[in-house]
Amino acid sequence: MLNSIGRTLLTGLITILPIVLTLYLLYWLAISSENVMRSMLHLIFPDLVYFPGLGVIVGLVIVFFVGLMMKAFIVRQLFLFSEQLLYRLPLIKTIYRAMRDLFDFFTPKQDKFGRVVTVNLNGMELIGFVTQEDTKKLSVPFKSSDGVLVYIPMSYMIGGFTVLIPRKDIHHCSMSMDDAMQFVLTAGITGKKPD
Repeated sequence: MLNSIGRTLLTGLITILPIVLTLYLLYWLAISSENVMRSMLHLIFPDLVYFPGLGVIVGLVIVFFVGLMMKAFIVRQLFLFSEQLLYRLPLIKTIYRAMRDLFDFFTPKQDKFGRVVTVNLNGMELIGFVTQEDTKKLSVPFKSSDGVLVYIPMSYMIGGFTVLIPRKDIHHCSMSMDDAMQFVLTAGITGKKPD
């Protein structure tokens, strides 16, 4: 009887928790955006008639405007120049580069990053993402005429391993990047299996 109640509670928790966490993350983003933008709007326009939600709207407009500006060649070049300055600052460069690489990983236009493959390591088949096909661009210890750089994510955590794998040990996997990430990060519980 108690086992049945425990299993039912666990099933309910597993069902509800992803929904609650997703909604909470969206709520937290909206509230954070609202608070930051409200302060900025009052600072810039002290007589502005403010209503709840205006901060989120202004934040979305700013993000959209920045996205539009990044389509202009000159703005992209200015951004790249300012980014190079950030890469020269001792503590900031480490944090910024890690954040930039993380977001670049999920950028759809990155063709070189995210090709899903299965990797044969000591008889085990692992799902990985090709990060660099041409290892000649890498530093000296990693240069190899036959190697491919592959990122192998770990389940249930942000982390993983970047390994240089011989080309013969990787195989194309027909999963999309989203399906593969979902499959790996949930340890296969999603039920979608690689082909």
